Amino acid sequence: MTMKLNILKPVLAAVVLMGSACTANYLDINSNPYEPSDEDMQTDGYIIGSTLTSLAGTVVSTDVNTAQFTDVLLGGPMGGYYSTTGNFARTIMNYNPTDDWTNVFMYSDRTIPVLYSNLRELKKVTDDPIVLAIADIIKVAAMHRVTDTYGPIPYSKIGENGQIQVAYDSQEQVYDKFFEELNAAIALLTEHRTGAISSKADYIYGGSAEKWCKFANSLKLRLAMRIVYANPDKARQMAEEAVKSEVGVFTSNADNAMMTSFGADGNPIAVAVNYNRPADCLTGGDTHVAADIICFMNGYKDARREKYFVKSEWDGMDYVGIRRGIVIPELASVGRKYSGLNINIASPVVWMNAAEVAFLKAEAAAVFNFDMGGKAQDFYNEGIRLSFEQWGADGAEAYLADNTSKPQLYNDPYKVNSYSNVLSDITVAWEEGASVRQKQERIIIQKWIANWQLGNEAWADYRRTGFPRLMPATESGNKSQGVVDSRLGARRMPYPADEYTSNNANVNAAVSNLLKGADNMATRIWWDCNPAVK
Repeated sequence: MTMKLNILKPVLAAVVLMGSACTANYLDINSNPYEPSDEDMQTDGYIIGSTLTSLAGTVVSTDVNTAQFTDVLLGGPMGGYYSTTGNFARTIMNYNPTDDWTNVFMYSDRTIPVLYSNLRELKKVTDDPIVLAIADIIKVAAMHRVTDTYGPIPYSKIGENGQIQVAYDSQEQVYDKFFEELNAAIALLTEHRTGAISSKADYIYGGSAEKWCKFANSLKLRLAMRIVYANPDKARQMAEEAVKSEVGVFTSNADNAMMTSFGADGNPIAVAVNYNRPADCLTGGDTHVAADIICFMNGYKDARREKYFVKSEWDGMDYVGIRRGIVIPELASVGRKYSGLNINIASPVVWMNAAEVAFLKAEAAAVFNFDMGGKAQDFYNEGIRLSFEQWGADGAEAYLADNTSKPQLYNDPYKVNSYSNVLSDITVAWEEGASVRQKQERIIIQKWIANWQLGNEAWADYRRTGFPRLMPATESGNKSQGVVDSRLGARRMPYPADEYTSNNANVNAAVSNLLKGADNMATRIWWDCNPAVK
């Protein structure tokens, strides 16, 4: 069955749904502060196009301030990709952030309020099944990042009475709902796989129902592996269903889910990392590349380095990262010397790539014996090849055959924050005779490298598996006053302080009955239960 919508007046949702602050409180979505005017809504095609674009902008926020907090100052450092180099006294990477740094996933007026108000309006103006299925996929893509940050969150009850101050679901309940919503969308889009909506309404996949279905299956696989230690039976069922489904999961870079159309500022990550950049500096401003990923990639002689990083200002040293969780040096004289991100305002913001899917299948097969329809080694090699192709790097086959190179030690050119411990003795080439734990480490290292810039995804894998092995915060850099173990790092973010004012009974019930620990950065969330990560 082929379906086609006529979108008459699609425009960028940033123009339509504009907010004013990145850390606003929950809002009463009945008040419609983020919705088009009555005049705008006279054309159903207009609202369909604008709402879908708005929804897409809530996954990795197209708002610079929101993305700075969620992906640059939180996900990037926690995932081992970025180090905060701005002149900040309190940061997430130092485990002493202020509430306005950690509350953004729940309280930004550019994420949950935009998401739910647009979902509501979309259901008012159309009953097109493809449009509504796409909207639900986007909802899961955005909201899984929220629950993976805090644990239990309001989810199933949001919007019931037009309020977001509602009871929390356990994280297990949230994930059950995710799978329910994805399964419904997959069934619908499989039925209408040859259908489409207007390409002008869809800046991700040009309107293709089949491509959205592949993304839904791939996202289902990601979330299945997320819960593999918490609920292995359900993880197996969801993972095997995803790869065996009629439409299937990502298999090529043409399937990658990514945002390529932004507002006037362009790629929000590119803008945020260059805030407060010193004059005549090419490496960045408030954010530079973390030492962790550069040590791995330098040691592996990885040809993707020039695609990922800007060369450092240290004499004779091309790629040098700065350690995370340190006493931050002066940016203008020292911080600027470390490698920056090779990113510009036209670079796409990737939600999920085909390489990640290959590595998910490799881990599922090698570590948990899930039926992924092939061998772990083949999926692992495929993931590396896909990543090299995605970034336009040469030398994938030589890289795959390298059974000697290992991550380098971190010798800080500034001589203050060197780290003498070996990060890993894992090489690149697959070893069929390796232990299950070694296979998992090898897969996750390469998945981590391939997921460059997807810091929240890297942080989730680090918590779930313990890999890659990241450098701990220094003694003076860990400013948590003993709350966060430097070796384990932060396991979650605390709930917004305003929850204890505006949603007091519900947040206290969540902490007491669902979180199973204190509301701080050291408490583990539901799926963070791997017995090997201690």
